[in-house]
Order: sequence, then C-alpha cells, then structure tokens
Amino acid sequence: MSWDIAGIGIVSCVGGDARTTYDALCAGRDGLAPVRVFDTANYRAHHAYEIDDRGPGGDRPLRATGWLLSAVAQALADAGLDEDLDEVPVLVGTTLREQRSVELWWRGGPKVPVERLDFGMALRERFAATTSYTFANACAASLYALGLAADMIELGQADTVVVAGTDSIAESTFAAMDRAQTLVPDAARPFDRGHRGMVMGEGAVAAVLRRAGTGRAVARLRSVGLNCDAAHPTAPDPEGITAAVREAHRRAGVTPRDIELVMLHGTGTARNDETEAAVMSEVFAEGPGPLMTAVKSGVGHTLGGSGLLSLLTAVLSMRYGAVPPVIGLREPIDEAAGLRLVRDASRPASIGLAQVNAFGFGGINAVAVVEKA
Repeated sequence: MSWDIAGIGIVSCVGGDARTTYDALCAGRDGLAPVRVFDTANYRAHHAYEIDDRGPGGDRPLRATGWLLSAVAQALADAGLDEDLDEVPVLVGTTLREQRSVELWWRGGPKVPVERLDFGMALRERFAATTSYTFANACAASLYALGLAADMIELGQADTVVVAGTDSIAESTFAAMDRAQTLVPDAARPFDRGHRGMVMGEGAVAAVLRRAGTGRAVARLRSVGLNCDAAHPTAPDPEGITAAVREAHRRAGVTPRDIELVMLHGTGTARNDETEAAVMSEVFAEGPGPLMTAVKSGVGHTLGGSGLLSLLTAVLSMRYGAVPPVIGLREPIDEAAGLRLVRDASRPASIGLAQVNAFGFGGINAVAVVEKA
C-alpha cells in the first residue's frame, strides 16, 4: 500500500516557502537569533529560531494560525488543487496550538475568542474545510497525523487529506525548557559533542496526501510506523524507537539496506542524540548505511510540525538531488561515529527511498518511509 504526496508547503525561520527553506538549509544558513518575542532577562537561555514577522507593533496573536493557512495554500497550489476543502479532511499536528495568543491576552493584549485557539475556524473561513482535527502528540504530532491520514484513505473515508503542523514559541514553554534542561544551549547542535540541549523554533508545514494513482505526485508515502512505549516522561527508549523503525520498514516492505537517506529527529539533547544514534547504528549495521542529516540545526525544534518538516525536506532532496548538512556539526558524539552524517556542506545524491524519524515526550514515536515519485 502507498499514498501519493501531491503537494507541499513550508513556512520557516529561513524561508517563506518550501524551496527557499530547502535552499537555505543546503547553503548552511540557519535562523538562529536572540529571542525577540519576549524579554529573556529572567532566563538562562536567550536564543531561538524565530520567524521575525511581527513588525513595529510588536508581538501579535494567531501567528501560528497564519503560518498554517499559508503552508496549506502552498501545498494546494503545488498539487494543482483549488482552495476548496469542503470534502477534504485537514489533520493538524501541534504541541502548543495558540498558547502564545493566550499569553498575550492574559498580559493585556487583544482578546482571542476561545474558538480561535483551535485551527478549525480559520480553516473553515479560508478553505471551507468542514472537517478538521488537531492532534497534540508532542514532537511526533505531524507524523502521527500523516499516519492517520493514510489510514483514512486506506479505509475509504477520503481520497485526499491535507496533513499539516504548526507552532509558535510560547514564553511559558520556553521558561519550562529553560528550567528543565541542565545545560544552557545557545544553538541546536545535533550529534555534536558540543550539544547542550533543545532550542525552540517556529513554523508551519503542510502536505496533500492522495490515494495512489489519482493525480500528480511529488513523492510517495510508503508507510508510517507508530507506537507509544510510555517508558519515561522525557527520556527516549531505544526499544520503543527500534520497534517504530522496524514497523515502518515492515509496512513499507523494505529492509534497512533499501534506505538511502535518514532524516534524524536530532534535538541536540544528549539523551536523544545518544539514543537515536545508537539505534540507527544498530538498525543499519550492515553495509555502509544511508546518508543521514537533521534539520533542527537550521530551523530549531519546530515542535508539532518538526516530523513533517523533516519529511518534506527529504522530498525536496529527492526532487533537487542534494541533502542538506547538519549545520554546525564539527565533532560527532561517539554513538554517531559510524553514521554517514552529512557535514559541512550539502551532499549531491540521488535519493530514491528515505526514512524520517520523529520522537516525542512520553515515548510517542513515529517513523515514516517515503519514496521518490
């Protein structure tokens, strides 16, 4: 079983569309900057990967919603579809929804109607989308939504589903991570000995998923392997991750030797990097192994949309023939020593089959396999 990815859209801190974002990542440009959305004087960390679109008026509500609408519109245009989603379900993965809008309201900013805190109303107004669902599956949310979309199509509930993810930085979440992380990160450095923790990012992504053979396809989804091992509230469990990878391979009908690229979750936290690298070393122990990269060093951890953003980067790598590097990777950790990490510059490559990892708090694991159309 497979599904066609008919169109894609991205809004990130390094680009307002998919191609601009991909080109920036390939060129090694990141969106890291001092935090502008709020005063960080009371925090240890002072950097993030923000989208600087507030203007002279300062922060404003519903930014995550605006990026979502833009990413969906891009994906529909890329698929050659109009913007009428009356009969097309929209599945949105997120971690925070519009939490930042609530913070601004609480601090005396514009009042935001409660129904605006969910994305459904905005999707109805812009695209006439009568059916939408929002999933908060931590950092695996958008890949979870992709798996559910594939199920909907396979079960005959729809022929086309729009899958998306969006999040903006909320001060409460920034503060929680500032206190929870032992070290103080000033940049995301996945798999590098200098990694010090996760750094938040902002953005939105969207993809049009269709029943195979029903129209134009930019790539083909072969499978999504999902589980929730619930082994620990925050620490990743190698057995749960391995099970998700094996399930994705089984569903896709592929072996580790078939995979040519792995888009790593790569948060830049010690435990995640060590666990993920160790599992990938075990899974791809035979042969030279696939190329591997991680995009959070360029766009930060975009939370609920991060998994789908990695998947769309894989699709763009297939389309344009180059894999972006892990920006800032200088000295890989021991667990990653045998992995074919793309470093320093983009790597020209003809990629036919890619694996995409997304692992969230609570042991929520999602792994997708995507193929060049």
